[in-house]
Amino acid sequence: MSAIPHLDGVMTADELETTAHHLASLQLGNGMIPWFPGGHCDPWNHVETAMALDVAGLHKEAEHAYEWLADVQRPDGSWHNYYANDGSTEDSKLDTNVCAYVATGVWHHWRSTWDRGFADNMWPTVERALEFVLSLRRADGLALWAIEPDDRPWDYALMTGTSSIQHALRCGAHLAEALNDPKPHWLRAADEMITAVRTRPDAFEPKKRWAMDWYYPVLTGALRDHEAKARMADGWDTFVMEGLGIRCVSDEPWVTASETAECALAFAAIGDMSTATDLLKWTRTHRRDDGSYWTGIVYPDHVLFPFDEHTSYTAAAVILAVDAITGTTQASKLFLP
Repeated sequence: MSAIPHLDGVMTADELETTAHHLASLQLGNGMIPWFPGGHCDPWNHVETAMALDVAGLHKEAEHAYEWLADVQRPDGSWHNYYANDGSTEDSKLDTNVCAYVATGVWHHWRSTWDRGFADNMWPTVERALEFVLSLRRADGLALWAIEPDDRPWDYALMTGTSSIQHALRCGAHLAEALNDPKPHWLRAADEMITAVRTRPDAFEPKKRWAMDWYYPVLTGALRDHEAKARMADGWDTFVMEGLGIRCVSDEPWVTASETAECALAFAAIGDMSTATDLLKWTRTHRRDDGSYWTGIVYPDHVLFPFDEHTSYTAAAVILAVDAITGTTQASKLFLP
């Protein structure tokens, strides 16, 4: 069996396995992974959780998660925004970032297992998903945030979503090369999106209140080198509650472990493993005995927010960040240059 990541002060190997088995226990018979028992599922966080399962060596469970996506994919290549625990549609919106993320996950699984047969089986799902996303680009190359199934679109693009989409397109292009079905137009589309992130911030709907808009361009490699380091430095005082974690919005004392772990990934992407590790240490306050993580804590009263919620994607983000910092698995450099 492959080595299990561990990081001093953050998560032992045994703790990581406990967390991974907690995530696996959430998985339904059809492969869907809800946020918590009885909760709903969104495809983006479902993929993030599948990646965490792969980090822990639970490859069959990860494959089952991707097979569920293939089973419920719409003919146009998309997925709805939220699915209820019984599999019914809870939110019918079609979000481009949500739909693109399967490419990131399947590429991560390929790098985790080198399983050509599974990649071949998932390839049509990935291809349809990315072509759906590209079909919703505006004239400037940016994908619309979302549409409704009756084709009534929003007219704006998002910084966080675009950053994630360009990374998914690059992951999809790497997978395409590995499967001898190159997709150079995916890389060209990703490059256009990166240019917009770097040079046209006014092309995106303003979301500066949200921490994700701060660190996601760095986490996904849309910004690199001095630009990335400057961005992370600029947002530190706005979003960091020292010793506690990352506030999800700049004007509230709500610390979320998922944003803290994702921000750690962004610092890892610029080579600052010390800061990345410190951020992850702060997530220990959110850890529960069963390996799950409280979603958020409001300070200074230490109130759980949302009340009593512990989510799959939160635990998954911590696992992925531990792997990125330690470089343990074959897929650990997914978000690193």
